[in-house]
Amino acid sequence: MTRAIMIQGTGSNVGKSLIVAGLARALTDLGHSVAPFKPQNMSNNAAVTADGGEIGRAQALQARAARRAPVVDMNPVLLKPESDRGAQVIVQGQRIGTLKAADYARAKPDLLMAVLDSFYRLAASADLVLVEGAGSPAEINLRTGDIANMGFAEAAGVPVALVGDIDRGGVIAQIVGTHAVLSEGDRNRIRGFAVNRFRGDPRLFDDGLDAIVSRTGWPSLGVIPWFDPAWRLPAEDILDIRSHGGRGIKVAVPRLRRIANFDDLDPLNADPAVEVAVIPPGQPLPGDADLVLIPGSKATISDLADFRAQGWDIDLAAHVRRGGRVLGICGGYQMLGREIADPEGLEGIPSRVEGLGLLDVTTTMTPEKRLRLSSAMHPASGTALSGYEIHLGHTDGPDCDRFWLTLDGRAEGAASANGLVRGCYLHGLFAADDFRTAFLQELGHAGTDYRFEAGVDAVLDDLAAHLAVHLDIDALLALAEPVVPQ
Repeated sequence: MTRAIMIQGTGSNVGKSLIVAGLARALTDLGHSVAPFKPQNMSNNAAVTADGGEIGRAQALQARAARRAPVVDMNPVLLKPESDRGAQVIVQGQRIGTLKAADYARAKPDLLMAVLDSFYRLAASADLVLVEGAGSPAEINLRTGDIANMGFAEAAGVPVALVGDIDRGGVIAQIVGTHAVLSEGDRNRIRGFAVNRFRGDPRLFDDGLDAIVSRTGWPSLGVIPWFDPAWRLPAEDILDIRSHGGRGIKVAVPRLRRIANFDDLDPLNADPAVEVAVIPPGQPLPGDADLVLIPGSKATISDLADFRAQGWDIDLAAHVRRGGRVLGICGGYQMLGREIADPEGLEGIPSRVEGLGLLDVTTTMTPEKRLRLSSAMHPASGTALSGYEIHLGHTDGPDCDRFWLTLDGRAEGAASANGLVRGCYLHGLFAADDFRTAFLQELGHAGTDYRFEAGVDAVLDDLAAHLAVHLDIDALLALAEPVVPQ
């Protein structure tokens, strides 16, 4: 019989996603059939699934950890912020529209039905479901209609383990405070707790564990030390992409307000031949960059206006005049053209705006969203690669005649006449080691023999071993309860 356990956190970014990934790899390697599940995620960093939908990239990583293909049921509700007040809503992999917060609250009862439908269908394919919460159950103002934490746990009858983050400070207050504000029913759903990201000797926190146990009655499942190699795993939040010094090429990446699908940076960030510099608002693009990479965006026209407001358009033009290279991917590709037209107001009001003008192409926004996994070739180097497309809009123009990729046999991308500026819609291209090496060679560096995909799996193996030492996985597994459709 399938069992399930839910990992909730005392706040956002306490390490829930990585703990679920590590548990998925550890338990899979122990012979369990594990499926990750997150009822609701909020992220503009999505993964495309083989069944033609999109889910949060963290769930795709967890599926990889469990050695199974990602499917839309692993993340049935995905929210992709488009503005400060509204988000695109993806249900079971497909876009249903853009909702403001109040409208989304009214839609939650129907969304819970979709969440439970996906949960029970996924449970039928595994003997253990590892459920990840979102944010914190202590946000009791959001409890009514909740589908992400205790609302789901109650509806599906799933027990909970709570994780706190000692690195941010106040972990005793985080866990004891959560106990204090929860209702008795929700409090009773929590069967144990763990402390994450401890620096130093975990035994030094023994008194802290005793204090938590005495005030909550929940048993401790362990103290998990800081796991530094986590930065080499695909990131879900752009804030988790840390600039680091490589030994060769410098890639500058402007941090767009609505940056999306920035997993393109993960292989570059991990490659020791590359220095990735993520440039926050308020700072100029560095003059010594070899490449400026403009990533995807969830709101291309808005981010283009912000790009100009930062003065990055001036920096970029100067970079090209110096002979610097530019690569735009997806939304970044659209920005590089002469014009972006949005006749149906898909990103706000109907509009037509001037692009950065570095590629002789124009983009027209269309309501049909292109979602697909793609096989590609880079004709210049003869290397094969694969990736995915996830975008609105169609781009064409004279520079498309200088395409530099083929996707499933068709021309893809555009290049300027001098070859310094390129764009394409393919995400994930740098995960292909041979292509990445060829691309770095074009920039004047020999590259390295770093193998990105193998590196990800090696870190997942190390994470699983790390949890096996510091988390009582047997006790956690004993807390899991049978999945019984309600």
